[in-house]
Amino acid sequence: MAQSTSTFLEELKNAARGCFALLTGDRQAPTWFDFSQRGLIGSLIATTIAIALAGFGPVLIGVPLPAGAATQSIVVNAVLFAAQAATGFLALRQMGRQDGFVPYLVASNWVTLASAVLLLLSTLLGPLGVVILALVVILALATFINIGRFIVTLTPLQIGILFVSQAVGVFLALAVVAILFVPPAPAV
Repeated sequence: MAQSTSTFLEELKNAARGCFALLTGDRQAPTWFDFSQRGLIGSLIATTIAIALAGFGPVLIGVPLPAGAATQSIVVNAVLFAAQAATGFLALRQMGRQDGFVPYLVASNWVTLASAVLLLLSTLLGPLGVVILALVVILALATFINIGRFIVTLTPLQIGILFVSQAVGVFLALAVVAILFVPPAPAV
């Protein structure tokens, strides 16, 4: 486990190393993350930054968005984060692995920030950004599997169960958000 760092910037640097280690399949990946209460809070700050980047990042780099799009993005991403965390907790509890929830959440939160930065870069590249989008999907799957393997130490079956539970949770959360954000019917 990473030692308690003195600044958020140091924690960010270590977490970036941890994310890279997850991508490369390095079994030492857990050593870069801080799984203490302070580390959990730091990772929640990282997720908050990621959600803000998803909402306001395009505007900051000069991409015009329709009115309310940034706020809608933030709400949707916050709901998806809550669904992911809740289903992760429930699945790990059912497996008797509640001890893995905080490490899972910490590593996942830092991967979320890295993904948000890559997705913002894809916006800058215009049509070529689709390549980065595809890369982010592949990297997200690889890091999810390696978080299960190296951070939480789950079996392949348990990783599959965690994945399916989160997919269902996110799908249900998206359905709820879609119902809440139904655009008004056009006037006839």
